[in-house]
Amino acid sequence: MSRHITSAISQGFGKFASKEFPKWFQKVVNSSYVGLMGLDMREFHAPSTYNSLNALFTRKLREDRKYSLDGDDFISPCDSWISECGDLSQEYALQIKGMEYKCDDFLGEHFTQEEKSVVHNGTFVNFYLSPKDYHRFHMPTNLKVLQTVHIPGKFFPVNVPSLKSKVNLFIENERVVLLCETQSKKRFFMVLVSALNVGVMQVSFEPKIRTNSDATTSIAYKYENLHLNKGDDFGCFEMGSTIVILAEKDMLELKIKAGDNVKYGQTIAKLL
Repeated sequence: MSRHITSAISQGFGKFASKEFPKWFQKVVNSSYVGLMGLDMREFHAPSTYNSLNALFTRKLREDRKYSLDGDDFISPCDSWISECGDLSQEYALQIKGMEYKCDDFLGEHFTQEEKSVVHNGTFVNFYLSPKDYHRFHMPTNLKVLQTVHIPGKFFPVNVPSLKSKVNLFIENERVVLLCETQSKKRFFMVLVSALNVGVMQVSFEPKIRTNSDATTSIAYKYENLHLNKGDDFGCFEMGSTIVILAEKDMLELKIKAGDNVKYGQTIAKLL
């Protein structure tokens, strides 16, 4: 796969965002971004304390949020807008109303057909993180990560106009796919999808993954005993993007609907 112009644009923006300017100018950059995008900084340190725009993008909470410790409560992995959610029709999910795609293609070539088929007729949720949102993501339940796959791709915007006009946008964009297993042995995929100006998708438990790099082929990483807990911070987007959850049938009873705004830690479903 050859590199796409959207990758060059995103790499260029990433370099700018990572640059540490003189303190006085960085303060102007940060405060301007906060004002322009309407960031709510009440749970974070002051904008002036971040030494780059990227540090502001990937800011951590001063204190972790409280969330349900009930093992049956499935929490939102991020702050986001629910662009779509509901039941898969066989292997088809919606990137937005009226625009469907094949999950088997979305998940890529490194998973077996048996592994991909487990989510057919299951449940999906699309979490859209805008540039103003908290950019870190967390585990929605206690789980075991079985495999992670990095799939290089393009960097088309994932905002509503793009979702409505670009067929197979999710399939064309770069993504990182996690195959997870709950404590009750049910399986789901959590997919991090890139977007224009997302310089990097960080996955803390797999430092070998280098997104928005010169990689042109997908790479799989398998694990024997990688357990993570509900609420664990496992990485971030450098700018806004999308997370897609594809769960096997009869795993989730959703408590949300398309168009809802959700926060990391909010209970969005019950594990069945």
